[in-house]
Amino acid sequence: MPKGLKRYYGKGDLHFLTFSCYQRLEFLGTKGARNLFAQELARARGEYGFRLVGYVVMPNHVHLLMSEPCKGTISTVLQMLKQRVARKMRRAQGKARQSG
Repeated sequence: MPKGLKRYYGKGDLHFLTFSCYQRLEFLGTKGARNLFAQELARARGEYGFRLVGYVVMPNHVHLLMSEPCKGTISTVLQMLKQRVARKMRRAQGKARQSG
């Protein structure tokens, strides 16, 4: 994380966000992974009350254009979203190994 990073919230502006997967690995490279991300994004939208103008899910990164949430901050929304997706993907990966 860069030092001296400033976040500006509270003006009701739209925010364009880009974030990448761990070590830029292609964790979102499958249809199932992208669908999982989209489902969790919709869930987060309902829970935190933000407008989602658009998004693009690439194999190793995501672009979002969203409003500020009614509840919490954009940072907390992204933290929760990333954690949920990662945990569900890891669980699914573990189940696949056990059955394989």
